[in-house]
Amino acid sequence: MSTAATAITPGAELARAVGPATPHGADRLRWAVADTLTITKRNLIAYTRIPESLFFSTLQPIMFVLLFRYVFGGAINPGLDLSYIDFLMAGIFVQSVGFGGIGTAVGLSEDLQKGLIERFRALPMARSAVLAGRTTADLVRNVFVLLLMTGVGALVGFNFPNGALGFIAACALVLLFAYALLWGFAVIGLVASNSETAQVMAFPILFPLIFASPAFVQVSQMPGWLRGFANNQPIGVVITAERALMLGSRHVPGSATGHVVVALAWSVGLLVVFAPLAVWRYRRST
Repeated sequence: MSTAATAITPGAELARAVGPATPHGADRLRWAVADTLTITKRNLIAYTRIPESLFFSTLQPIMFVLLFRYVFGGAINPGLDLSYIDFLMAGIFVQSVGFGGIGTAVGLSEDLQKGLIERFRALPMARSAVLAGRTTADLVRNVFVLLLMTGVGALVGFNFPNGALGFIAACALVLLFAYALLWGFAVIGLVASNSETAQVMAFPILFPLIFASPAFVQVSQMPGWLRGFANNQPIGVVITAERALMLGSRHVPGSATGHVVVALAWSVGLLVVFAPLAVWRYRRST
């Protein structure tokens, strides 16, 4: 064989080292997961480098627990032979992950403004990785927030009426719902013209869903025309299912299994809609 036939050009050597330019099948999935983990790590490190942001994002949920427990707790009777703190925890969990998700919209919008998204788009990486990494990092932050709120709730009287397993199942449900919401906030962050607009866009969507829900009062205390919306909108459905898992069916009318199935359907449905929409918008962003 001639020397010319066996020679390898520098370009061919590089191609052999990095593998095929367009991965397929298992390689594509493996690369997407690796890219997602890299972006997740990047965002988690960013949290630690801005301790003020981390401090205030965890302080707010604690303030909500204490505020509702000691300011409104004496004025609101949840009925069903429950203390207000036991009734409150399910709603305060969903409220906290909901408001915390606004940071996803603001952060992505800031990345767009700074040109960071354009840098990512120029790299040979999975298009979904930037968004999946951001939402996964924010989900990790939500785990930390729930653990912190659980400790504060226990200190002020929450006694885990349905036991540890029911409480853990409720936390898993709210984290799944939170992840679906994070993809929705990602869409807002990619659509908004700047971070201030992203925040302004998110609040009007979130406020009526949280406060017109069973989060803080029984739906039976609301006007008749509002009850149907409060019971059947996604946040209301998840709070009811979470409360059924935390407190047991004795304290929540209806079948706990039925409530959980509907909440899972909402969570998965929102995720199926928002995740592809966010990736599509990311591809079109400039």
